[in-house]
Amino acid sequence: MTVTVERTIPFFPPDLFETDREALLATLYEVGTDPEQKFILGRRTARFEDALRASLGSTDVVACSSGTSALTLILAAVDIGPGDEVVVPAFGCAPLASTVLSRGAVPVFADIDPVTLTMDPGHAGTLVTDRTRALMPAHMFSVMADMPRLRDLASRAGVRLIEDSALAQGGSLAGRPAGRWGDAGVYSFVQVKVFGMPGEGGVVLTDDAELAGRVRMLRNHGQDGRNRFLHHHVGHNSRFDEVMAAFQSHRLAGLPSRVARRTEICSYYSERFADLAEAGVVAPPVGGDGRFPYVYTLLCEDRDGLRDHLAAEGIDTHVYYPRILPEQPAFAPHADLDGSRRPWPRAREAARRNISLPLYPHLTDAHVEHVAAAVRAFAHGRKR
Repeated sequence: MTVTVERTIPFFPPDLFETDREALLATLYEVGTDPEQKFILGRRTARFEDALRASLGSTDVVACSSGTSALTLILAAVDIGPGDEVVVPAFGCAPLASTVLSRGAVPVFADIDPVTLTMDPGHAGTLVTDRTRALMPAHMFSVMADMPRLRDLASRAGVRLIEDSALAQGGSLAGRPAGRWGDAGVYSFVQVKVFGMPGEGGVVLTDDAELAGRVRMLRNHGQDGRNRFLHHHVGHNSRFDEVMAAFQSHRLAGLPSRVARRTEICSYYSERFADLAEAGVVAPPVGGDGRFPYVYTLLCEDRDGLRDHLAAEGIDTHVYYPRILPEQPAFAPHADLDGSRRPWPRAREAARRNISLPLYPHLTDAHVEHVAAAVRAFAHGRKR
């Protein structure tokens, strides 16, 4: 007999914005009926940028259409192009490579740290050549990259440090927020991110006024925001939506409490999983500097077994990046510049073993306890 298990804990919850439904509908009506009829890059976007700038202590924040677009705008703003190389992690999301290639430059893949799953500064240092123009590390899941070492490496090599902090809003390292370590950083606001919204969007943050000014023009077809139809650069359509700007401004005050709840859940998971390494289930440590609560990710020797076990318990999971970037068909031709094999062993291990658990602010304590108990039951079954 087939038993159907009702999915009680989705990985991507359908009700993320339920408590803000009325505010969203009111905002939609307000913007849609505003006599100004300005739906992109208006006063609401400017207010949102100002609010983020104040909360982060950043010199400038430039809203754009997505986190991916934010990386593209930065690369364009610092004139990275054909003949240039950018060192990126071998494990992570496609934009780490695609944004570089879109500029005609070459992504050079560095292996990762086996604990943080972020770019290994030591390996990255061996890849820097006279063609290297930038390092582009990414913060992964819930742990920031080793930005002090990467900042030092970039400074010594005389290259740009572009911080892919798309996931990491709410994190800080040595008192400095994620996104503030590089020459420029980015956040993404796609719905499942820490400060997600019911749409697509992102920001560039930087203390470099000249870079910020160039990004502002590039996001809007190379226009300067004062003289319409005067195009100073070949730019992009990467503009921010006024409805989403107003909605995010509304939700900004509640961000610390949502981050705190996510952090609480992360800590509970890590406490419950701390003794499971011998059973092949490795959890991130509890708390600590450089942590942020985006996605809670385990490394499991029998990932498929754990996924099936949790599914039977009504718990949805997600596997991010099951194939490393240098082995993606789109990027493989660019991954072996000198004809030698670069095996990226730690990146491959992360791709083979990672599995992420549900993590969002309105998970109940009972749901969190159920997830933890199910993971422990699987691990103890393996021990036997």
